[in-house]
Amino acid sequence: MQSPRPSLIPSLDQTLRVADTALRAIFTLPHASRTCPTVPELPSDLTPAEKKHAAALMRVNHVGEVCAQALYTAQALATQDDALRRRLQHAAQEETDHLAWTRQRLDELGGRTSLLNPLWYAGAFGLGLLTGKLGGDRVSLGFVVETERQVEAHLQSHLERLPAGDHASRAIVAQMKEDEARHAAEAQHAGGIPLPAPLKALMRAAGKVMTTTAHYV
Repeated sequence: MQSPRPSLIPSLDQTLRVADTALRAIFTLPHASRTCPTVPELPSDLTPAEKKHAAALMRVNHVGEVCAQALYTAQALATQDDALRRRLQHAAQEETDHLAWTRQRLDELGGRTSLLNPLWYAGAFGLGLLTGKLGGDRVSLGFVVETERQVEAHLQSHLERLPAGDHASRAIVAQMKEDEARHAAEAQHAGGIPLPAPLKALMRAAGKVMTTTAHYV
């Protein structure tokens, strides 16, 4: 007897979990499970111009973490593999730490989060769900690999652009970069397959639009 095909329609419990994650990522003050990286012996003493510049960069990083919450939540919803779902949910928890750290640093710098966070979340969620449903787990994991590698490169550029004296922001970004590299390696080890070059280029172009816009809005 042929086993029934899994439903493409999420259950009420799944829907409520997705809604809760979205509301927490966009509208509430997140709480980290790990202590925010700091360098207490190197206090950050910035000029007003440096604070404004650093806040813009950290706002972009915060948007990236909003998108990460959406991506991992959508892919966990799409998969029928319980082990993979737990792996994605664990990665999402670490991304919650990043969300909390960037939000905390934004507050310290006198900055604000992006006004377009609901839009960024919705777009990333849609991409994650579409990839998971249409491409399957290996493509979904490949999407994670490529996303995290592009984010890692983006964070490296921020380490080069942040004010040299902004030790607090630099410590956060450095830890985020380390975590993203690990997430990419784990997704590849779990079976992620390389994405076609045109799709990688499209992802880079979309990321450029997001980071450029979030720098100001």
